[in-house]
Amino acid sequence: MSGVRVLVGTRKGAFLLTSDTGRRRWEVDGPHFGGWEVYHVAGSPCDPDRLYASQSTGWFGQLVQRSDDGGRTWEPVGNDFAYQDPIGEHLWYDGTPRPWSFTRIWHLEPSRTQRDTVYAGAEDAALFRSDDGGQSWTELPALRQHETAGRWAPGAGGMCLHTILLDPRDEQRIFTAISAAGTFRTDDGGQSWRPINKGLQQQGIPDPEAEVGHCVHKLAQHPARPDTLFMQKHWDVMRSDDAGESWTEISGDLPTDFGFAIDVHAHEPDTVYVVPIKSDSEHYPPEGRLRVYRSRAGGGEWTALTAGLPQRDCYVNVLRDAMAVDGLDECGVYFGTTGGQVYASTDGGDSWDAVVRDLPAVLSVEVQTLP
Repeated sequence: MSGVRVLVGTRKGAFLLTSDTGRRRWEVDGPHFGGWEVYHVAGSPCDPDRLYASQSTGWFGQLVQRSDDGGRTWEPVGNDFAYQDPIGEHLWYDGTPRPWSFTRIWHLEPSRTQRDTVYAGAEDAALFRSDDGGQSWTELPALRQHETAGRWAPGAGGMCLHTILLDPRDEQRIFTAISAAGTFRTDDGGQSWRPINKGLQQQGIPDPEAEVGHCVHKLAQHPARPDTLFMQKHWDVMRSDDAGESWTEISGDLPTDFGFAIDVHAHEPDTVYVVPIKSDSEHYPPEGRLRVYRSRAGGGEWTALTAGLPQRDCYVNVLRDAMAVDGLDECGVYFGTTGGQVYASTDGGDSWDAVVRDLPAVLSVEVQTLP
């Protein structure tokens, strides 16, 4: 069926929301892995039937699940992550050996060009790659063993590697973001990394030129302009036009520049969306009004999008991986809340409808455009 599939990870399972190209009526399928936290569900750009899910509990540990039939059936893969078993010998940041285990996989990023290649971002601050559809994983250790790693510190959610962007021109170039270390780039497939945080400011870091220690919440990129990056920080919305070499603040007239989610319109590289949250201690919309803000100028000037969204007594949060866009001609925008609502707009954000209202707290939202 031509249309879209919205992949939703929640505190108590994964849900698949499917519609045709009109996106007016939705089929809700789930929960998959009911009772488990599903931090991220991702679909392969190479195969609409290939899905991955990051599934975890404090009791049973971390699993990665894979589906090859669009979510009808699943199988556990990547037992490297299962039950927090040690994955070989790893090092403390001072170079001494230690066993290593991972709390969870925060983000899964399938390759744009290789069906069986997928990356995984872990807590604590590790990046893995699989070239066999998740059956086995290899760490790209140069990132976690970077010379600055001794100055990294966990954010409130842990030291999570939560963003992986693959350059569509060359997948040897990868951008990652770690809370609270900052943003890093490799140009050689992960053999070497360097911080790309020039221009970022961070409360609690007295040195305005600090190389690391920045609490980056999310990065976004348009495939037509991969050197332009957008960032939602702990405070500040930022932009880089030189692949992260330098950053400029674009918060402009937002009611607050704190937030988690950020994304870019599928067909308009300068149209950016954010969801402002009141503060780092009050994780809910300012004035109790749920508003998505859109800039058509790549930041600086922002418009509140409110039609169909609750404008009183709304105290939900929108987490870092909980916003996505589809690739249809009239771009659809989607986001989920900690109150269990998933909202969809079929007109670029001008108006919104709740696809579902009573899911568990939403942790992630991704979208597949179906052929």
